[in-house]
Amino acid sequence: MQTFFLSLILISGLLFFPSIDARALGTIGIIKSVSGEVHLINATSTIKALANMKLNQGDSIRTGPNSNVGLIFDDDTVVSLGSNSEMSITEFLFHPAAQELSFVATLITGTFSFISGQIAKLAPDKITLETPDATLGVRGTKFLVKID
Repeated sequence: MQTFFLSLILISGLLFFPSIDARALGTIGIIKSVSGEVHLINATSTIKALANMKLNQGDSIRTGPNSNVGLIFDDDTVVSLGSNSEMSITEFLFHPAAQELSFVATLITGTFSFISGQIAKLAPDKITLETPDATLGVRGTKFLVKID
């Protein structure tokens, strides 16, 4: 009987509390296009990336030879990775009403195309791209990076 009441309390709590939105779960964008060998890496697994897969904070993307991938983030930032490239998404916050804006990524190796979105327009100093040799601050809208 005590188990029944405990279960009832837990279930009623789920009904009365608002559901968690996608941002609270960490979804920050999608994989828009995939060509060739592309992998999505998170803390627990490495899987083959497919178009329309969701991106989460902490994910890494790795492309193989003759491969590329296009990413679109929630603030409309567009990032493309060319062949033999790897990028890790360190932090992404896009909550303009609360003034929580941040895009921090580590570009590990390869080629990258970047078209900035709303974060760059609202708070350009909140975008940081780290490379093995330098840290880039974004002040423009479009640029390319190549890391050997």
